[in-house]
Formats: sequence, structure tokens, C-alpha cells
Amino acid sequence: MRIVIAPDSFKESLSAENCCKAIQKGIKKIFPDAATFLIPMADGGEGTLSCLFKSIKGKIIRCKVHDPLNRKIIARYGIMENGKTALIEMAEASGLPLIPPKKRNPMITTSFGAGELIRAALEKGCKKIILTLGGVATNDAAVGMAQALGFRFLDKKGREIPKGADGLKFLDRIDTALVHPKLKKTEFFLCCDVKNPLCGKNGSAQIYGPQKGASPKMVKEIDKNLFHLAKIIKKDLGKSILKKAGAGAAGGAGGGAMAFFNGKVQSGIETVIELTNLEEKIKAADLVITGEGKIDRQTLFGKTVAGVATLAKKQHVPVIAFCGQISGDMKKLHELGINTIFSIASGPVSYNESLNRTSLFLQRKTEEVMRLLKIFIK
Repeated sequence: MRIVIAPDSFKESLSAENCCKAIQKGIKKIFPDAATFLIPMADGGEGTLSCLFKSIKGKIIRCKVHDPLNRKIIARYGIMENGKTALIEMAEASGLPLIPPKKRNPMITTSFGAGELIRAALEKGCKKIILTLGGVATNDAAVGMAQALGFRFLDKKGREIPKGADGLKFLDRIDTALVHPKLKKTEFFLCCDVKNPLCGKNGSAQIYGPQKGASPKMVKEIDKNLFHLAKIIKKDLGKSILKKAGAGAAGGAGGGAMAFFNGKVQSGIETVIELTNLEEKIKAADLVITGEGKIDRQTLFGKTVAGVATLAKKQHVPVIAFCGQISGDMKKLHELGINTIFSIASGPVSYNESLNRTSLFLQRKTEEVMRLLKIFIK
């Protein structure tokens, strides 16, 4: 048997790579001669860099940048395709996990460090930037990133505005005279699977601000500041981002990257599928196993499991999905191409136990499912 193992991570408990290994162990217990192909997946958000560079040829580069609170850290980016393409994961330099919960404050956090990663890639000679949006601690609509690349955001007195979402209220004009010379010759592709606009009830601040540490009062202020930024962008750059789908992604970085870098939005999971050459590997498979921490109605909208299942259905290859929790109507998920879904917990367990024993639970459940398959395979 040829089995493709292509799960996402089980958030907060097990990386996609270790999910692959746990599933492989369960398979080998029952089918020791099975050919297994481990392809850790991600949907374009945090963790995409690590996943991709387990499966594709490329090089991870480390460099000094600034975190969301302007502290010096070491962050990574990837170079592939003969050094012409860079994968920049925003969360590497501007991610939520870089800041303790008590210090999270999107009014002051900046995406400057992600811009430093882009600058490093440009200076390495990259002509194409794949920028993954998600998991960030910032709500500055990529203004910090743009500042790192030479854009100047000035108040009425010609001074640089303060970093963070709060500083946006002082913005009077955008100066592009000192923008990095290689920027205009570089293609930007934005990995984004959310459709939220920049502002309003479904906008960046309203939907995602609280997880970045924003109080209800901050949410209102940030939303107002982003609206103001969009007006200045329209005036000075001639770009209209206010109602663009995906503009609200990553604290408004989707919209900012559209305006400052002429970024083109594309599906995160489709990007990962293309770069890992997953379709060709599934074509030759007898079975595909995927999974993620929770499978529910949100899985249908651009999540890893949906992307993998859709591809497998196209190639007429059956799919088994594992998860920690199942909820909602499974009918549409089955129609998508997932033949069967299993929760890895065999009974009620505490939250901490489920996090600490995910690998063991996943291995055991895989083994039991393989035992069932063996009944029908002669």
C-alpha cells in the first residue's frame, strides 16, 4: 500500500511534522511494508515555513529583526526556486506567541520585523515573495513592514508617526521617495484564507483585535484608525483597499500589502499544495490520511483538511481524517471528499491530558483504523 500522510498541526499540542510521524507509527504497526509519504501541511498561516521546508528543496535563513515590541530577536525566512523566491512567514517576526499575554497591545505592536525579513530577502536577490498572513500580534495594517522597506508615514509636521495601530491616527501623508529600489521589481503573493475586509463589523479589529490584546475601547479606536489609513492610502497611493476581501487579514496586513507592495491574494492551502507537489504524490497513492485539531464547518473554508480532501477526490483516492474534536454537520465534509472522520480521543479526557498525549492518541487511533482496514485487505 502507498499512503500519503498530509495533516495540519494539532494546534497547541502537536506540529504537523510530528502528526505525520505519529500516524506513520500507527500504520507500520499493522502494515510494516506499507510505503508512507510524509507531507506535513499548513494552510498558509503560522507554521507554514517549517512545514514547507520539510517537503521541498530550499534553504532556511536566519537574521536579526525586531519583534512586535521592537526587541531584537532572530527570525527565519526561506529561499527556494534557485534563490529567486522567498517565503516570509509574518508570524516569525510579528507573531502572537512572541509576546506574553499580559504584554499584548495592538495599539503599540509593530510589523516592522516582518518587513526586515522581506528586506533581507530582497537583498539576497529574490524576485518573488510569498508572504503568509496569520497569527500576528499586530494590527497596524502592514505599516510597520512598509516602514522597514523605506516608506515614510508622516504627520502634519512631517514627523514619522509612532509605531503601532495607535500611531495611525496621526497620519497625514505617505512618502515613497526612499522606498527600497528592488521593491517595484518584486512580485508579492499573499497567502490568505480569510475574506474579512479592513474595517467594520467583520473587519480586522472587530473580529481579530481581542485575540491580540485589544480591549473593546481599543477595538473601536483601531477600527477608526484603519479607516483613516485607508483614506490616506487612497489619496497618496491611489489604491482602494477598504472593501477588498482579505484586507483585514493579519491585523490589516492583507490590505496594507495590497497597497504598499501590490500584493496579490491567493489561497494559503493551495499555495502549500502547489509547492509540495501534493497532487502528483496523491495520484500514485492508495490512501490519503489527513487531520487537524478540530474539524467543523470552518474546515470547509480553506482549511488544510478541505484542501487535501478536494485534491484526493479529484484523483479518486479515499481519505481518512483524524482530529481532536468533531462538531457540526459532517455531510458536507463527506461530500468534499473525506470518506471517514475519527476523533483520536477514546473517551472523555481533560484538556491538559489531550494536549500532552496527542501523539500517543493519534498513533493508537491510526493503529485501530489500520486493523479495521486489514480485515478487508487480503
